[in-house]
Amino acid sequence: MEITPTIRAELGKYLKKEGLSLTQFGHIAGINRGIVSGIVTGNSPISVNQLDLITEAMGLPEGFFYERFIDDYIIEHSPNMRRIERLLYRCAELDKLDAIRRIVGQIMDNLLYSPRLFEIAEALLAQGRHAAALVLYENVAEVEKYQHSERLAVCQYRIFTIQIGDDQNQNLRAATIFEAFVERLDEIDQLDALKDLANVYRSLRQWDRLDEIARKMKVKAEIQYSMKHHQKKRAHKESEKKLSRPMFVYITYADLLCARVCEAQGDFQQALDYTYAYANLDWVKEKDEDTRHWMGLFQHWAEGNTYVYKLLSGDISVLQDYVEYVAATSGSNEQEELSKLLNVIIAANRFELHVDDILQRFKTEINSFSEEPPLDDMYTQQVIPDYIAWFRYELAYYDLHRGSYIDGFKHLMYSMISYHKLNNETYFINCMGLFLHFQDYAVPETKAAFLNLIEKVWMNNVEKNGAAGHRG
Repeated sequence: MEITPTIRAELGKYLKKEGLSLTQFGHIAGINRGIVSGIVTGNSPISVNQLDLITEAMGLPEGFFYERFIDDYIIEHSPNMRRIERLLYRCAELDKLDAIRRIVGQIMDNLLYSPRLFEIAEALLAQGRHAAALVLYENVAEVEKYQHSERLAVCQYRIFTIQIGDDQNQNLRAATIFEAFVERLDEIDQLDALKDLANVYRSLRQWDRLDEIARKMKVKAEIQYSMKHHQKKRAHKESEKKLSRPMFVYITYADLLCARVCEAQGDFQQALDYTYAYANLDWVKEKDEDTRHWMGLFQHWAEGNTYVYKLLSGDISVLQDYVEYVAATSGSNEQEELSKLLNVIIAANRFELHVDDILQRFKTEINSFSEEPPLDDMYTQQVIPDYIAWFRYELAYYDLHRGSYIDGFKHLMYSMISYHKLNNETYFINCMGLFLHFQDYAVPETKAAFLNLIEKVWMNNVEKNGAAGHRG
């Protein structure tokens, strides 16, 4: 087996090759001659900062010697947490995730390092270095899996939030794993955790799971809200600062989510009852600006959703009023605008309504939905791509059933591609079914694009699952 030279051997070889003295190299690297001498002779350990200066002076890429540093100064020596911490931060900066795994794997058999690694993970997460933080959280969670600690639950919460993305199958797996840890979190932290879980289940249209999580969130929020206003404990006020929203929001948002479940189940009267509940906020005691902002949002949502549930229940008389409401609130929020127009096209398809004039009126807004939205939070990252794919499917259904085949197939292909990216097999199959139902009206180019997409999806599945594919 080939023996990899040590860093000091590489440095000595470089000095000899370049004909540099210790003093000359120290001047180039900005390091004292004595330190360079100690490193070359092996009498002095090397710090990460010194290693970076030496690497730069030798004209090598950043982090070039990190793997060897792990061998020379971490695996072969007793762990030095100060040195390890600095190396972890530098590896995170350079996206050297394999190096991070090696470092952590070397020390994580000792539970004493777990708290500090958790703190480093928290710092990396705050810096936006999610991939590096994820490696640390996963290792801390693994080593503490039998400890039943709150830190273990927080790690699982962080893992969940980092893993949530546009792969809906992965989102479901992440949510299912994390749900078992929610009750181990601090009672205040549980509210945001349940909110985030609910949003994932909502985006996945897992209505039974959403209903259960929303009801649980409401009960816990009501208890905390009652404690806040009856006990008046300073500690409770301090812990409340950890919440991402005013506490009353978790109660009213639970009602909004339950209304969404009822809508999906076709119980529009119950959906209206929940909507009236979160529209009535007389019980909220706070009067600060943030509270007024959220109260305004809920009353705005209640107004729109009242129209929606009446419309979807078959009360077509409210359609024009709803359209005027959409127009009046246009431009305030792309996510809301998308969902509002989605409701219009769903109603049109359900009740065979002619809405060409409405679609033309909002043509500019509809065209903008195909652009990449700003994914500024976890919920938006999940919901916007799914809503755009859903909206295009409903438009395709509307156009194809009215003989507008060119536009219909264009929207349908967009929706199919989007659902493939989202890894949503159910709705991808729905798109396939709609295409096959109208395939006789597709031009050859559209049929070819459809078949190419199907083959691409098939081959991706073959590669992912290791199944037998075609030869050549």
